[in-house]
This record gives sequence, C-alpha cells and structure tokens, in this order.
Amino acid sequence: MGSSCGRVCWKWGSPLRRLPGFSRLLSTAALVPQICVVGSGPAGFYTAQHLLKHHRLARVDIYEKLPVPFGLVRFGVAPDHPEVKSYGAEDNRILGIPGENLSGVYSARAFVGWYNGLPENRDLKPDLSSETAVVLGQGNVALDVARVLLSPLNILRKTDITEGSLAAIACSKVKRVWLVGRRGPLQVAFTIKELREMINLPGTRPLLDPADFTGLGDVIKDVPRPRKRLTELMIKSALEKPGEKEAALWASATKEWGLKFRRSPLEVLPATDGKQARGIRMAVTRLEGSGESARAVPTGEVEELECGLILSSIGYRSLPLDSSIPFDPKLGIIPNRLGRVQGAPGLYCSGWVKRGPTGVIITTMNDSFDTAQSVLEDLQTGVLNLSNSKEGFKSVRNILHSRGVHPVTFSDWEKIDAAEVARGKLAGKPREKIVDPREMLQLISH
Repeated sequence: MGSSCGRVCWKWGSPLRRLPGFSRLLSTAALVPQICVVGSGPAGFYTAQHLLKHHRLARVDIYEKLPVPFGLVRFGVAPDHPEVKSYGAEDNRILGIPGENLSGVYSARAFVGWYNGLPENRDLKPDLSSETAVVLGQGNVALDVARVLLSPLNILRKTDITEGSLAAIACSKVKRVWLVGRRGPLQVAFTIKELREMINLPGTRPLLDPADFTGLGDVIKDVPRPRKRLTELMIKSALEKPGEKEAALWASATKEWGLKFRRSPLEVLPATDGKQARGIRMAVTRLEGSGESARAVPTGEVEELECGLILSSIGYRSLPLDSSIPFDPKLGIIPNRLGRVQGAPGLYCSGWVKRGPTGVIITTMNDSFDTAQSVLEDLQTGVLNLSNSKEGFKSVRNILHSRGVHPVTFSDWEKIDAAEVARGKLAGKPREKIVDPREMLQLISH
C-alpha cells in the first residue's frame, strides 16, 4: 500500500473496537485477515492503524526497504519542523532544460534527504560556495530549503539535522536565496505559516518587489480566506513601512531572500569549465486567466540570474512498483477506485501513489483511512476470499531465511532509535541520525 519494500518487517494485531455491521463477519471468527502493507511512511501506518482499530481479528505486516521506519516522517522536509514532516515520493520531477545536470544543480528532494539523513543522499556534498542560490518553485518545500540555507547555526544545532550537513552549512557562503515561480503572487503554493516564519527568520530580510503587489488588495477581496490572508501578508511586507523593531532587524541582517514571479527556467548556464553552474536563463512570462487556473505564457523576454547553486522544487512523482501492478506514468499514480487497484482484486494503494503528490499530513491520514475503509468493506461483503489466505509474515520469513536475509524487527529499530537519541543528547540535539545502513545493521548485530 506504500511505495517501498524490503527489510524491515513488523507484525501488528490488536483486539480493538469494530465497525457497525461487522458482527456477521466476526461471528464466524475462524478466518483471520492477513494484510500486508508495503512502506512504513505516514500512508502505510495510517492505513494499518485504521484496519486494526476497526477489525479486531486483522493481522497487519508492514514491510520497509530501509532498516528504520516512518519514511518521510523521519526524512521529511525540514529538521526545525518535526511536527509537519509529511512529504514524499520515490522520485522528483525533472526540469527538462539544458544544463540541469551541471554541478551545483540538485533536486530539492535530494537536498532535503541530505540534511535529513536519508541514506541514499548521504554522499550528496552540495556545493555551497556561491553567495546566491536559486530555488525553482514556490511551495512549502522551497521555503523549507531556503530557510535551512539561511538559518542561524544556533537554531539548526538544536534540531535533528545530520552532523555532516550541519558542518557543511556552517561553512556555506550562501547569503541570498531567490525563490522563482512561473506564475504570480496569487498562485504561490506555500502557506502562511511558512511565509511568516521566513519573514521573521533571524539575521535575514525579505526582498519583495512592490511592483508585484501593487493593486492586489482589490483583487483578493473575494478569494478564499487562506489565500487572502497569505496575499495580505506578502502585500504588507512588500508595500508597508516596517515597524521600528522590524526595520532595525532587517537593517542589521547579513542574509536575504526574495520571491521572483513570472519567470520560467530555460537553461542552466555553465561556467567557463563547462562543468559548474554559474547562472540560470529564464523566460519572463505573463498570465492568461486568473486564480488557480492561470497559465504562464512566455512574453519573448529573457532574463539571466547569476548563481552557483540551483535547487529544483517543482514537485515529486511516484515510480512504478512492479510490471504486474498497473501504473499511469503521466499522472504518476496507480489507477484505483477509492484505493482499490483497478484490475487487481485484493490489491490496494494509499498515499501519493494513489492520488498524486498533493497535500500534507492530514490529507494523507484521511486518504489512508479511505483506503483502509475500502479493505474493510471488501472483507465485510465477501469480495476478499479469506478461505485461501496465506500465512503472512511467517511465510515471508521462511523465504527470507532461505535466501540468507535477516529482516530488521521493530525491536531492532528501537535499539537504533536509542543509540541515535543517546548520541543526540551528547550534542544537545533530539537525536543524531545514523545515515549509513551498514552502521545500523552492525549496531543490531546483523
């Protein structure tokens, strides 16, 4: 039901309360549903939680490819936002422009994985020697990346950011971050909480062009309240004279960040060595239509921006799991109806592979509950035939052992967790993440 599969295996069972209408199913209690959840991120855990809460006989096995659970809750967006880590998919969308493979160009997904300790990104070594960085995208992930690049070290030291990335950021030369969007202020994807945090980030000042916001006050009178409040905050920061305290803080700031609207990337420009990025060429756009449906159309004008670090934050995408499982490459989802995989009875999907890369933790929770509800309904109506159920993890464990594979158990994870927390305590942090899977396995004697 998730998007990863592998070594960590946990078996859950819980005699919790049942849904109305389940008495007939449970009165014939000999048949126990054996349910496999692939992937231990938020979607996987919420799906398992709902199943166990509403079916007292269910047995749920969760499989995870890494030796540690929780997916993007652990490897999420920003170490200073532990309460909202909830983004993730197996891959990122590419820019599709010349020069995007030059040194100094990274996906936001890889950069986030690097500072959050995702094993596959631990050797990223981003080049932070440029004073100017460009983040392509204007969503919450883009703001998170900018904030981590510009945050004072005394703030980052108190988070679970990895030791290696903290050391690299301590030597960073980045003083200015531009967040670039194809459309305008009324189409930004970030939320007011993240924007307010950027505006108030110690040691930094915002760079907002008043021309981008002049006259917007009248336009937003009838837009939904969240969008209206967000735009009003941008207008206030761009057009109104700051208070005395705010003005003093901005005047003493050594770093800055800004929003560039109506710009679409055309090409990453190479340095004289032909290997390193030195800037980005962008098409100046205009908007056709209004609101969320407005389209960015090139005007023919082109602009270049000097920068040595470019981070692409234009979205995520899921990858196909197996050739036997239907997949829509255009939408990046498994075709499904309320989580039921089309053409594959007994197979369900949840999370971004079900609906696409949208939403945050509450969206994933509700979406996962809906998928679990489909499973429960199919159990109740007899769509799922339990008479030929397999043995669940018992059978899988035998296969793994025959291949010399020793799965990591939840109690093994608890040993890793305790070690990370202990190391973090010595450094005054919540935890010091272990980023090498081999070290994790050595720790639990695998």
